[in-house]
Amino acid sequence: MIKSALALHHTGFPLVLAAPSGAGKTSIAHRLGELRPDIDFSISCTTRQPRAGERNGVDYHFVNEAGFEEMIAAGDLMEWARVHGHLYGTPRSNLEEARVRRHLLLLDIDVQGSRQVKRAVPEAVSIFILPPDAEELVRRLTGRGSEEPAVRQRRLAAARDELRSAGEFDYVVVNDNLDRAVAEVNTILDAEMARASRLENLPHRIGDLVTGLENSLGPVVDGYQ
Repeated sequence: MIKSALALHHTGFPLVLAAPSGAGKTSIAHRLGELRPDIDFSISCTTRQPRAGERNGVDYHFVNEAGFEEMIAAGDLMEWARVHGHLYGTPRSNLEEARVRRHLLLLDIDVQGSRQVKRAVPEAVSIFILPPDAEELVRRLTGRGSEEPAVRQRRLAAARDELRSAGEFDYVVVNDNLDRAVAEVNTILDAEMARASRLENLPHRIGDLVTGLENSLGPVVDGYQ
């Protein structure tokens, strides 16, 4: 395929997908990764020990507590949190490496992490995934039926609280059909990639076009060339 001489290049940016547990954001993320070769999945760092089969640098970047604290102090994390006694975070280097490739960095994170990413990288695009209805969400959250009532209540309460944050996001997509939801997110990405503010070589391309037109214009007549 012959590339246009006027090809425009966007600056890579983070795509944040967030949703209450059970809404299907991880399924959407995986399908997007299969669909788009320009998506890089963000690999988090954590202080917990690797589980069986997990590989350093593939599933997580495993670091000790002191190393993680150093990353926080140096501002090397876009977002981080302590979960069940362990630290988890997203290194800024993930975004820097994606931008070198002009790729999008996809973060599958929670609402708290999304807020931190937006503060750290305002140009990030955030999408909140909604379930089709409350009944379906309850079914997905409690389908196993093996949890203690207190655990079930915590799951439902957490989902309720996360749903209340949907208005903070740039976009909202309802996952009532996986194919349609993936297509909607993909359309959002294409539109965001075409934003003038993201096109790093736009001034140069416009300059080339203007110069080409000026070279073809004749002398000034009545204020026009």
